[in-house]
Amino acid sequence: MPLTRIALRTGKPAEYRKALTQGIQRALIDTCNVPADDIFMLINEHDEANFVFDRQYLGVHRSDDLVVIQITFNNTRTVEQKKALYRQVADNLAESPGLRREDVFINLVEVLKENWSFGNGIAQYAL
Repeated sequence: MPLTRIALRTGKPAEYRKALTQGIQRALIDTCNVPADDIFMLINEHDEANFVFDRQYLGVHRSDDLVVIQITFNNTRTVEQKKALYRQVADNLAESPGLRREDVFINLVEVLKENWSFGNGIAQYAL
């Protein structure tokens, strides 16, 4: 169960934003065994004053097209799966919508299974 938050600068067309969600979802399915219908994504657009980042941190040269992706999911993935996810998201987004790999910033937040409620006030994953 991932919850994905995507942050980017204001002004990209709907097709661009759709390509972001599709590329991220494909990577989650392929590398982390996420079911195809398990998709919950929020896109937030920010003007320049509210989208602050270092353009050179750790030697990665970022542009105004930076996309910050934060994925919250269960703490059940291996380091190998996480590395594969990073690679595949960057590859998918380079392919469509044509995002530079340097402009793909990913942060994973891992939680326990009982920290989810999918509705009805029920912790569906709690044992």
